[in-house]
Amino acid sequence: MLWIRMELPCWCLLLLSCLQSLSAHNDFFTSIGQMTDLLYTEKDLVTSLKDYIKAEESKLEQVKRWADKLDSLTATATQDPEGFLGHPVNAFKLMKRLNTEWGNLESLVLSDTTDGFISNLTIQRQHFPTDEDQTGAAKALLRLQDTYRLDANTISTGNLPGTVLESVDCYELGKIAYSEVDYYHTELWMAQALKQLDDGEESTLDKVTVLDYLSYAIYQQGEIERALEYTKRLLELDPEHQRAKGNLKYFEFQLEKQKKAADAETEKQKEQGTTNTTEKKKVKKRSPKTFSLIPERKKYEMLCRGEGIRMTPRRQSRLFCRYYDSNRNPKYVLGPVKQQDEWDRPYIVRYLDIISDAEMERIKQLAKPRLRRATVHDPQTGKLTTAQYRVSKSAWLTGYDDPMIDTINQRIEDLTGLEMDTAEELQIANYGVGGQYEPHFDFGRVRSSHLASEGNRLFMQGVHTSNICLFFFCAFQGTAVFWYNLFASGEGDYSTRHAACPVLVGNKWVSNKWIHERGQEWRRPCGLSEAE
Repeated sequence: MLWIRMELPCWCLLLLSCLQSLSAHNDFFTSIGQMTDLLYTEKDLVTSLKDYIKAEESKLEQVKRWADKLDSLTATATQDPEGFLGHPVNAFKLMKRLNTEWGNLESLVLSDTTDGFISNLTIQRQHFPTDEDQTGAAKALLRLQDTYRLDANTISTGNLPGTVLESVDCYELGKIAYSEVDYYHTELWMAQALKQLDDGEESTLDKVTVLDYLSYAIYQQGEIERALEYTKRLLELDPEHQRAKGNLKYFEFQLEKQKKAADAETEKQKEQGTTNTTEKKKVKKRSPKTFSLIPERKKYEMLCRGEGIRMTPRRQSRLFCRYYDSNRNPKYVLGPVKQQDEWDRPYIVRYLDIISDAEMERIKQLAKPRLRRATVHDPQTGKLTTAQYRVSKSAWLTGYDDPMIDTINQRIEDLTGLEMDTAEELQIANYGVGGQYEPHFDFGRVRSSHLASEGNRLFMQGVHTSNICLFFFCAFQGTAVFWYNLFASGEGDYSTRHAACPVLVGNKWVSNKWIHERGQEWRRPCGLSEAE
């Protein structure tokens, strides 16, 4: 995989993408690169809206001048109506005004200045994001919140680079979590919305609505006392709220029921001659878990936060950087590339400065109109499908799209010494809002006709953000990393399980090159043992 750009911390790649005319795409939230077009769509709509406002203001200004003129005239005329109309000119102008000018004014008031704006809005609406996009972007925020342990206030108040969330935005996030039966995040975001309203933020959102969601979300998590407190606060604001009045009785009944059950249990223990002490039970401390025993999801999030396993000084001392000529390849004898060891088991190396800024920009230009939602293999059906654990769009490029792609493929062959004829096309991936790819393998674990003809994915040339089993490394602009997915025997190396962390801030572009084992018989001979 070839890295396209990195200018933020390890968890994201930052690069403002090239902008092209808007075309119809689905799943906007899965690609920041394509979402940039929406900003220009919105800018065009704002311009159209301003033109409409100017037209309305011009119309109102004409009406105002007419009203001011007649206000002064009628005030004078009604002081002495007969004397005023005794002048033939005044009589003629009255007839003219009522017969003609008021009709013209009516036409002016009824004239529709919205045509241009509505027409533009209708045309652009077909390119607007859908409910799925809004929900996807909201889920991305919740995913970032969990992965990087961010509290709602940090996100809402703009402590992350970016704009702030208003209370109504927090409310919408809470509603989306509620619709997903995610009461944990419902509570977090409804509580944040309430906090901002309590702090005096002006909003069309009312506290009663927020408290209604908040109390129910807390109740669903088993905290009846807290739910009761928020319900009472709701009723202070709206004493006639029917649902809250019903909830109040229900919560009080449940608490009384729990109290009676606890009292009964206490009496039972006394009768049995035991004493229910108030001392906390001593919990036997477990020995610290090793990193390898931590559940994979937790391990993934730890690595994304820069936590987890660290290489020992002894192992780190065995990693080196060097000028590399790829076994005396003529192209690199006089101009070797910079290579550095990234990890030892599995062995991973990084190549520095092997793709230029111009090449990166050209790749993005070629890929952007071809980007489609990234897919995964469904283990049950064997077919390609989209998945929530892979949030990105990808495109595939060949030399037919641009001769530069052939140049890059040849560069990969020269660096690795491996045959490209059976390799896959160059894949370009652009990640979306909170874009990620959860832990996975790149080699196939179920033999298929495709694997039989082309062979398994021997290695991946490029970058994902972390290897789930072992380590974490950062992305850098214009670099590539390389590792073997398979042992020389053809068996999969399960230590190469890896993932792409959710993009916290920025725009992540990466390029992948998967090279298959078929065609490498003379370049990487088969090993004699399974793990060789």
